[in-house]
Amino acid sequence: MSLEGLELGEAGASGDRAAGRREAIRTTVAGLHAELVRYGLVAWTAGNVSGRIPGEDLFVIKPSGVSYDELNAGNMVVCDLDGDLVEGEHAPSSDTAAHAYVYRNMPDVGGVVHTHSTYASAWAARGEAIPCVLTAMADEFGGEIPLGPFALIGDDSIGRGIVETLKGHRSKAVLMQNHGVFSIGKDPRAAVKAAVMCEDVARTVHVARQLGEPLPIPQDDIDRLYDRYQNVYGQRSPR
Repeated sequence: MSLEGLELGEAGASGDRAAGRREAIRTTVAGLHAELVRYGLVAWTAGNVSGRIPGEDLFVIKPSGVSYDELNAGNMVVCDLDGDLVEGEHAPSSDTAAHAYVYRNMPDVGGVVHTHSTYASAWAARGEAIPCVLTAMADEFGGEIPLGPFALIGDDSIGRGIVETLKGHRSKAVLMQNHGVFSIGKDPRAAVKAAVMCEDVARTVHVARQLGEPLPIPQDDIDRLYDRYQNVYGQRSPR
């Protein structure tokens, strides 16, 4: 085979791999939206999941205004890191600019989720971080779930608030004031888990406050709990 033929073959194989990666993320992101419904984190068409496409400056996100029971891999949309549509027949989520800003500025993030889940959004409406008063919070978030600034949808404002709040913070979730939850993860599934856990602890701490003042966990214990959960808990691959 000629050198030109080899180059064409390599280009074709590379294109096939890229298409395969895109389809895999489309399928994953579409399926994860069912988890938002399953855990009661969304109403009507609000909320969204996105996932970075490995090896490309692209991400997959939910189309705007499409019912959850109509979502599938085929109607997910692909955007670049400026939030511009690259593939898909639908307009992307109205939160696309926020997701894009996170991906541009937090290269280790592989998934972003947004919900208006009831209890977490209630904390956001009050403009208050959720204090670390549960071992589950120490495990998953490494401390409080912080409050981000008020910002209007439509440009980078929400994304800037997310990044400024979470950079250097252990928490994988932020309560955007008067708005709702944004969560991040190494991949879309991890970001969905953070959104689920955020709502769970928001509800429990709210209930605890109805009974009295919750007891804070000392920082040293938070550190130990977080380290154990992140590095010891669960199944580990053999080395």
